[in-house]
Amino acid sequence: MIKGISHLAFHVNDMEKSLKFYETFGVNKVFSISNEKGEPWIEYLKVADGQFIELFYASEPFEVLPMWKNKYYAHLCLAVEDIHTVAKAITDAGYKLEVPPNKGKDGNWQCWTCDPDGNAIEFMQIMPDSMQALNG
Repeated sequence: MIKGISHLAFHVNDMEKSLKFYETFGVNKVFSISNEKGEPWIEYLKVADGQFIELFYASEPFEVLPMWKNKYYAHLCLAVEDIHTVAKAITDAGYKLEVPPNKGKDGNWQCWTCDPDGNAIEFMQIMPDSMQALNG
């Protein structure tokens, strides 16, 4: 049966920009996989034990779609300890907060940004009285 999220995968236009973006939040590259020709293919970033983000080198540049307009991707949600620390890290690193910290209908604090390819990223501080904590 399902034990958790193993990874979420994205194709990225600029690997260095994407790696730098995730490093802002302490998500670092832990290993790489090459294709059958020995060329760079995938970079694995560790989020937590057993949880990764997989970044594929784009074989050619592709159109970056506006936030929430990509029908094949909704968003990645990363649980965080302190939403305000994360929001500050986003803006201090020069990235835009799409949605500033606010309390959602589920009782959790959240904020949103986009990665360099326009993929929506939600950061969520799980509160003890939230739906997730009470039903987790």
